[in-house]
Amino acid sequence: MRISRLVVLVLALCLGTAQFAWAQTLKVGSLSPLTGPYAADGNDIANGVRAAIKVVTAEGGLPGFDKIELMAEDSACDPRQAVAAANKLINSKVVGVVGAYCSSATIPASEVLAEEDIPMLTPGSTSEKVTERGLKHMWRICGRDDDQSKAAMAFIQNNLKAKSIFIVDDKTTYSQGLADNVAKLSEAAGLTVARDHVNEGDKDFSAVLTKIKAAKPDVFYMSLQNSASGALMLIQAKRTGIDAAILAQDAVYHPQLMEVAKDAAEGVYLTFGFIDEDAPTFKKFLAAYEEFGKPGAYSGYAYDAATVLFSAIKAAGSTDPAKVRAEILKMDFQGATKKIKFTENGDSGSNYIIRQVKGGQFINYWDPATGKTY
Repeated sequence: MRISRLVVLVLALCLGTAQFAWAQTLKVGSLSPLTGPYAADGNDIANGVRAAIKVVTAEGGLPGFDKIELMAEDSACDPRQAVAAANKLINSKVVGVVGAYCSSATIPASEVLAEEDIPMLTPGSTSEKVTERGLKHMWRICGRDDDQSKAAMAFIQNNLKAKSIFIVDDKTTYSQGLADNVAKLSEAAGLTVARDHVNEGDKDFSAVLTKIKAAKPDVFYMSLQNSASGALMLIQAKRTGIDAAILAQDAVYHPQLMEVAKDAAEGVYLTFGFIDEDAPTFKKFLAAYEEFGKPGAYSGYAYDAATVLFSAIKAAGSTDPAKVRAEILKMDFQGATKKIKFTENGDSGSNYIIRQVKGGQFINYWDPATGKTY
């Protein structure tokens, strides 16, 4: 009897050890600014991934893995820190990375990840260069700067009927690249173009705003890296007495803009991708995100990026990068933010519309595809 009990005990211990050995954790990384002036957007991205993990786990998880773990690293929108963070994620054995936010961080980090064939899916980097370097595992959920500038230009010409524009950027890869595109399109359209720059992190914009007031443009185009800077510029623009139509871009599209700028943000136009908030896929995302608070501008894009990665791994039955890539290229579905269908270079298309701040809320205003006001 004692021997039988001993055998049972040994078998139980062995089985327990075997189950522990068989259990696998799927590690996925996020790369975004978790500290500093861009932390609001960066934490939105990490939380978007967490929401996707919550959904896939509730739906049965991924075969072969007992759980999914997020390794969230801070890029600080700094190229060197982004590279260091990417190396840390590589050492952590992640199977894919959602990020980064700033194109200036995404581009160098993606080069490091590419050396290990680790898929990178950006929810917020819009510079054309992100997907034009021939990296096989670089994917973009959001739109591109060249498409965003075309939407802005269509609005400036067809809706605002502008004859002159004053463009300001903060010299970052994203902001200056977008401003370059808008300037080229404006010149080609025959507008009178004036341009100036501020520095990333500036808080006093009085010098450039005084120039804008004196120039009396029809449109003041504001291309900045985040909503915090945008809010400060709007407050000071109102104080300066600038009465031009103000058009900004997707980086300042964040609830924080109205929270900080308040009535100074009222009436401002912005370009951002169209999101059907009545779609079941968006409502599903919203329910999953609820525990993290109100979604930010890139929460949904990060959720879709993570969903793409998990779906590809599940369909491939593997985390092998080549197999995951093949499955991503097959995708054609409605995500939380947009229809997801990738081209060979890793882009998933742009669907920019014009939004406006009205009553302290972002509202859909004008669709460049149809030329109609909502």
